[in-house]
Amino acid sequence: MILRTAVLVAVLVAGGTAQPAAAADQVAGHPARAGFDLQAHRGGLGLTTEESLEGFAKALRLGVSTLELDTHVTKDEKVVVNHDRQVSAVKCRDTAPVTPGDTLFPYVGKYLKDLTLAQLKTLDCGYRQLPGFPEQEVVAGFRMVELKDVFALVRRYRASGVTLNIETKVEAGAPEQTQPRELFVRRVYQEIRASGLERQVTVQSFDWGALMLMHRFAPRWPLVALTNYDSLQVGKPGASPWLGGLDADDFGGDFVRVAAAVPGVRALSPVYGFPQNGTVGDPDFRFYVSPAMVRDAHARGLEVIPWTCDDPATIGALMDMGIDGIITDYPDRVRRIMAERGMRLPRSYGPRPRR
Repeated sequence: MILRTAVLVAVLVAGGTAQPAAAADQVAGHPARAGFDLQAHRGGLGLTTEESLEGFAKALRLGVSTLELDTHVTKDEKVVVNHDRQVSAVKCRDTAPVTPGDTLFPYVGKYLKDLTLAQLKTLDCGYRQLPGFPEQEVVAGFRMVELKDVFALVRRYRASGVTLNIETKVEAGAPEQTQPRELFVRRVYQEIRASGLERQVTVQSFDWGALMLMHRFAPRWPLVALTNYDSLQVGKPGASPWLGGLDADDFGGDFVRVAAAVPGVRALSPVYGFPQNGTVGDPDFRFYVSPAMVRDAHARGLEVIPWTCDDPATIGALMDMGIDGIITDYPDRVRRIMAERGMRLPRSYGPRPRR
């Protein structure tokens, strides 16, 4: 089925100043979480073209507690919603240069930091179904959207109970491939502040230096420490570039202990297991998340929300460990599991009628 792109535009206003620290049971207006956190990965890419407004809207109508999404900062300092730091030929194709004779054309394969928003808007990122996701509806002719467009969509749906889990995709291992950390984090911070929806936002990153910087900008905002385990660089000399100056070996290589040392972190998002797309039924699969990890995190007041799991049996096993939520490409599958277990389901939202 082919969906048509409709771009929503919101007006950016200037960013504000940071707020004082929050009370223990409430961070940036977020009450202590009630219920299981169902996060639609990139808007639910198993169901719709990833990080499209149509995908985020579908997730809101389905009923999720959180829209998970990625950000990059363009050459002209616009905050766009996209997972990849380079324009992916698997997901996007060139149409035409933004101006005749543009020396950067073709844009596929270029880093987003080296392209303007206008250049990125020429790309057709809805020309095919993503391989490996046969249920994905394609948003025909999809153009990359800005973070402010997603905020506008959430306001249109009056989705006041939905969180936006916004990842800053700073590439700490190859910093020349994304905008400088300070610029990147500052621009995301400004866009969140301009939205008026900062009370519905969490900020996540694999680059814990970016989390530390965001905490300085906004001490009350809840942060989420991502890891794929490899970024911890356990047993290797010196500190990992991903941990903001912390050395995991100083914490016994314990993900929970080292992440708990990052100011403002309220949740942990580890890869759920190895290999990353494995399932509990595979002979070579092993969980990274464990009951001990969950217990230790909870003892420190931290939630555990693994990424990105789509297999029902594996999700069920993770739930049995006591996790607080899951990041998934298929939020519809997780809703079914939750219903079968008698868990409270997230509210669904519809758009506000246009006048």
